[in-house]
Amino acid sequence: MAPAENLKKRKIAVLGSRSVGKSSLVIQFSENRFVSEYYPTIEATFTKSVKYKGTEFDCEVIDTAGQDEFSILNSKHAIGIHGYVLVYSVTSKASFDMIQIVYDKIIGFCGVTDIPCVVVGSKVDLESSRQVTPQEGQKLAQELNAAWVETSAKTNLNVGKVFEHCLAEIEKRAPNTGEPPVQNRCVIM
Repeated sequence: MAPAENLKKRKIAVLGSRSVGKSSLVIQFSENRFVSEYYPTIEATFTKSVKYKGTEFDCEVIDTAGQDEFSILNSKHAIGIHGYVLVYSVTSKASFDMIQIVYDKIIGFCGVTDIPCVVVGSKVDLESSRQVTPQEGQKLAQELNAAWVETSAKTNLNVGKVFEHCLAEIEKRAPNTGEPPVQNRCVIM
């Protein structure tokens, strides 16, 4: 592993409705374990080094409290964030519909037209309760110019891919100078 000073730092915010599996996804990614109990998250930050295309990235992953259409997007979930993981449960159409609302809030808050993000359909291990098809997830991701993947934190299906896709989305928007991507141009008034 590269010395800490040689790691590229990336801040990733994980957003989505309550009870969609954001914390389970982040804990499976950072600690390689599944948490079956549900405890509402206030906010937690996890770090993990990830190798992507031969480069070590020091990823700071912010596991946020669940959002709804009336919750206020906290500025720390927009300022200084390099990429976003927008999570819905494949067992909840309402959580899927919430992705567009959260995306629009981020875009509006930051005053940009495009953000590096991954749309994530979680809980695919609960196939018999599915309410959102893979085609619906892919279509939304295309509309948002985002990557898309379905996961199961319980079985560790595609959990690492979520963060690889997020790094790919961040890096493809970064200038080719080897410098970190330009920070979101958010203004607080």
